[in-house]
Amino acid sequence: MGNYTDIEKEFEAIIQPKLNAIFATNPNNTPQRQQQINATISQELFLLRTRKMTDLSSFTERNVICYFSAFLQSSVANPELSINDNDINGFMNAISGMDKSKGLDLILHTPGGGVTATESIVTYLRKIFKMDIRVIVPHMAMSAGTMIACSSKEIVMGKQSSLGPIDPQYHNVPAQGVLKEFERAIAETQVDPNKSLIWKEIIKQYRPTFVGECENAVKMSYDLVDGWLSDCMFKGYKVTKKARIDKVLSELSSHDASKLHDRHYDFEKCKKLGLKVTALESDQDFQDKVLSLYHSYLLSIYRLPSSIKYIECQRGQTFVINGKRNP
Repeated sequence: MGNYTDIEKEFEAIIQPKLNAIFATNPNNTPQRQQQINATISQELFLLRTRKMTDLSSFTERNVICYFSAFLQSSVANPELSINDNDINGFMNAISGMDKSKGLDLILHTPGGGVTATESIVTYLRKIFKMDIRVIVPHMAMSAGTMIACSSKEIVMGKQSSLGPIDPQYHNVPAQGVLKEFERAIAETQVDPNKSLIWKEIIKQYRPTFVGECENAVKMSYDLVDGWLSDCMFKGYKVTKKARIDKVLSELSSHDASKLHDRHYDFEKCKKLGLKVTALESDQDFQDKVLSLYHSYLLSIYRLPSSIKYIECQRGQTFVINGKRNP
């Protein structure tokens, strides 16, 4: 098991008898019946996710927290889809009652988000689990998600997994993209002053202090990842530590190197950069449990169209954000 089709079949075998019972006792299509159906589906999906998470935790003998955003299934820019300061409440809820000595496996699926919120989450998790944090990326951990991955002792990725540049989002805009746009505006208007009218229309959308704030966000993300790599993932490399960190940052933090904010770095690229990555496929049982859990969340996203983010642990503590995903 581990693929979406099998997880969906497993869920259907569970939910269909329960729905049939509801139809039998309430044959009329009333609002009350629909509420009962929705509540039953939501509860059974929660139990499915918890079972898969418990299976993984029992296999690894480690704590598991899932952070799953529905960003790929959303067509509106809802800030709750991204990493933000509200997320710390979900992590606090998930960690309550855990045996901290078992460390943490963080299943991460996110488009990224705010730098300061990311710093807060990493700082909090490290206070709880010290440096015994492993980040598992079953699909995508982009931007600030990559920053969180770089703060861990090890990153687990499959052939399908991707990290991204650590170009931070500032007010939902790629900060390095803004800076490169301003640099291009200056260069082009110096060569051809007539282009200043065109650039004026583009640049006026930004408030006067926005460029400086973007510069600060870029520098902050660089400094954070530099420090996190130094005191955890690359801690044991005394002689080559700086060279290793510089190699990672020269690619992931450089807009000139990555070209695009949503550039994908797969397992092989991350390994060549020198990140401590482990192939998800190296242990078939582990891979099946991780992907079964991932697909249980994907199924939940599709079956519950108002859900936009989950932060949950193997003990059943759940923090779900609902909101608008589509116009």
